[in-house]
Amino acid sequence: MQLSLSVRIAEGFLSKEDAIMDLESLAKLASDAGYHSICMRASQVGVASSTEQQNAARNVLDAHGLKCSMVTGDFAVVYNNEQGPDCLRDITAYLDLADRLGAPMIRVALKKPDDIVWAQRAADEAKERDVRLVHQCHTLSLFETVDTIVATLQAIARDNFGLIYEPANLEICGQDYGYATIERIAPWLFNVYLQNQILKPDGEITLNTWCRGDVSFDIIQIHDAGGVDFATVFDALHMVNYDGTVTVHQSAPDGTPPHESATQTAAYLGTLITR
Repeated sequence: MQLSLSVRIAEGFLSKEDAIMDLESLAKLASDAGYHSICMRASQVGVASSTEQQNAARNVLDAHGLKCSMVTGDFAVVYNNEQGPDCLRDITAYLDLADRLGAPMIRVALKKPDDIVWAQRAADEAKERDVRLVHQCHTLSLFETVDTIVATLQAIARDNFGLIYEPANLEICGQDYGYATIERIAPWLFNVYLQNQILKPDGEITLNTWCRGDVSFDIIQIHDAGGVDFATVFDALHMVNYDGTVTVHQSAPDGTPPHESATQTAAYLGTLITR
């Protein structure tokens, strides 16, 4: 498995458009902390960025010996809002972005069954350029519960359209995120996102779900105890022989410098990957 650092570490949880670090600083942070790649989001560079800005971002990554593991090309996908699936209807710009950054995957969004045909068309175009499309386990989407995830992927039926497994979102939706689920979604397992939380009725953050209504929680560091059972997660990933990217996908908790959070998390995840 290869560790990737999402540029989300330099974003706020609820305000995902304004970066608190530039890409040069983030790349140095990731390289120093032992990450293999950067997961790019529109807070740093996206489809609205100029070709020159996209090429400059690639140069920064190259200079620090980093790959781009995946791109999320706009804020609508990041926010998972009603405009999120629009990327499927004009995937060419996202493919161009992935090509310039050398990214093998593009994160997309589906909100309703009508989006499935567009996902198929986008996947067909992406396959011509050897790019995979992926959807995160996410609230308020067709990828909210394990049953709907599997049903949607079966309906799309494209070998280059797969899943970003994300245990925290599954936990929010009351879903099993252990071996039984990982075994079930293994044929489509293209990427892993990790973030950590403690579910609690009076949590600082509340997200709405289709399957459970509002769910509240506190964000904690990935290496903090009491949240997602990452030992079980990695045992299951090893059991299905997953050997792809593992992405640290959360903003640094309040009061924690991004460098400190990223470094401690990389060290912790390294022990789980190699055990």
